[in-house]
Amino acid sequence: MKKKILALLLTGILCASLSACSGEGGSASSSGGTAEAASAAETESAAGSEESQGAADSEAESSGTAETESASGGHYVIATDTAVRPFEYTNADGELEGIDVDLLAAIAEDQGFTYELQALGWDAAIAACQAGQADGMIAGASITDERKESGWIFSDGYFDATQCFAVSADSDIASFEDAAGTTVAVKTGTLGASYAESLADTYDFTISYFEDSPTMYQAVLGGQCSGCFDDTSIMKAYIQEDGLGLKTLDDTQNEGAPYGFAVFSEDKQELIDMFNAGLANIRADGTYDEIIAKYLGE
Repeated sequence: MKKKILALLLTGILCASLSACSGEGGSASSSGGTAEAASAAETESAAGSEESQGAADSEAESSGTAETESASGGHYVIATDTAVRPFEYTNADGELEGIDVDLLAAIAEDQGFTYELQALGWDAAIAACQAGQADGMIAGASITDERKESGWIFSDGYFDATQCFAVSADSDIASFEDAAGTTVAVKTGTLGASYAESLADTYDFTISYFEDSPTMYQAVLGGQCSGCFDDTSIMKAYIQEDGLGLKTLDDTQNEGAPYGFAVFSEDKQELIDMFNAGLANIRADGTYDEIIAKYLGE
């Protein structure tokens, strides 16, 4: 009987022991599952964080690119004349240079925009801008009310220019009165032409029109015209640097007008704004004076 009771007690103890072991094993398994879940959650969270960071970096990069593009100011086609020394002309190396060329380069660098400069000629440059084939024009263009009324939109003035009358170096003509009854040469669409037109009736001369300054000068040197009207600084530059056989006449200068950069559409106003801002900056830091001195020695 005692053996039977002892056997039953041993069996109960064994079952309790097995039950306890079974409970510990379940806790371990549950703990292991929780750790795996937590690990998986951490992995997913980390991945999500990396994706979020990647998206943020991408957005920042995109934003930075956009800011860079905005700061670049864009790319433009700028038209100019072909042979207007000292403002734009082709040098001995076949390169376009001059006051307008250097001013535009300095202003573009200051304002962060790029451009293609096309030497088209005076009339062709205006036509290209009006047709939308060029964005703006820099070609020693005088700022006048008449041009503003006809659709020109000008920058601030960047050079004060006058116009005067020149004749062949061996000519006996010394005044407007002496040119009475003769034909004088002008460049089409310029302030020099307007100046001559305003004097023609008073001094009784006729006007012949040319497309560019060199051709106009040759008409005077060749005897087809008694003299010509052009911007004073331009004629003096050709006379001094090229030995052109002309002479400007004293007391024939008008009051003149400043040169300006021009566009022909309100859609291009941002280009005018950048030109004005850049011009102010290069005046302030001395770059403007260096450019003028380079070509005019002033």
